[in-house]
Amino acid sequence: MSILILLALLIRPLRAADLVTAEADLQAGKADDAISLLSAALRANPSDPEANNLLCRVDFTLKQFDQASSYCEKAVQLRSEDSNYHLWFGRALGERADRASFMNAFSLAKRTRAELETAVHLDPHNGDALSDLGEFYKEAPGVVGGGIDRAEDIARQLDSVEPPRAHILRAEIAEKQKDLATAEREYKAAASGAHPAFGWMQLGSFYRRQQRWEDMLDAVKSGQSAAAHDRHAGEALVNGGSVLSRAKRNLDLAIQLYETYLSSSIKVEQAPAFDILIRLAKLRQQTGDAAGAQRDRSAALALAHDYKSAQELKP
Repeated sequence: MSILILLALLIRPLRAADLVTAEADLQAGKADDAISLLSAALRANPSDPEANNLLCRVDFTLKQFDQASSYCEKAVQLRSEDSNYHLWFGRALGERADRASFMNAFSLAKRTRAELETAVHLDPHNGDALSDLGEFYKEAPGVVGGGIDRAEDIARQLDSVEPPRAHILRAEIAEKQKDLATAEREYKAAASGAHPAFGWMQLGSFYRRQQRWEDMLDAVKSGQSAAAHDRHAGEALVNGGSVLSRAKRNLDLAIQLYETYLSSSIKVEQAPAFDILIRLAKLRQQTGDAAGAQRDRSAALALAHDYKSAQELKP
C-alpha cells in the first residue's frame, strides 16, 4: 500500500469526525470552535458540500447573512439534490432580502421562494422547509410569489407531516386576516398536540400581541411545565423568555427560562447559546444586576468572539 493511500485512509475518518464535532458545536452554540474545524476542513477540501453547509449555518447564527449565503450557495452547487441545503440557502437569502434595498429585496425574495420551493420539491416531508415556505407565502406579496391561498395549501401538506406546525401556520394566517377567534383556536390546538411546549409559547406570543397579559403569563407557565417533560422543548423555552422580555413583564421568569435553556442539553442552533447569553445580559441590566450582565457578555464572547451584539453591548 502506498503512503498516499495510507494517509487518505487515515485522514478520511478524521475529517468525518471533525464534521460531526462541528455540527455538535453548532447545536451547542460554540461558534468559534465550529468555525475552526470547518475552516480547516475547507482548506483541505474546498468542495466538501457538508462543510460548506455547516459553515453557512454557523454564519447564519452569527447573523452574517451575506457570508452565510455564499457558503450555502456553494453547498447547493456541489450537492443540488439535498433538500436541507436548499432550505438553508433560502433562509440566508431571505434574511438578506429583509435587509436589502427595495430593488435588491425584490430579486432576493424571488430567489428565496425558488430555493424553498426546491427544498419542498426534493423532500415533500421536510417539515422545516414546508413551514418556511408557508411563512414566505403568508408574508410575501403576490408580485414575488406570495399569497394566502398558497400558504393554506402548505398548511394542508403539513397536516400529514407535522400537525402542530399546520395549526401554527393556520393561526398565523387567521391572525393576519384579523380572525382572532380562529387564530386563538388554532394556537390552542398546537398546544394540545405533540411537543406542546412550543404551541403554548406561540399562544403566549399571540396573547402578548393582543395585550392579554394574564392569559399570556398563564400560557408561558403552561409551556414551562410542558417543557420539563419534552426533550425537544429547547426552542420553546427561549420563545417563552422572548415573549416575557418583549412584553416587559415578569422578567424574573424570563431570566429563569433562559437559564434553564442554557443549562440544559436541549440547545439548538435556532437559539444559539451566545445569543441567549446576550439576551440574559440585557435582562440583568434591566433588573440591576450589572455583574451578572458582564459575566454573561464575557461568556457569549468566549463562544463567539465576532458576535456583533455581544461586542456592542456596553458593560
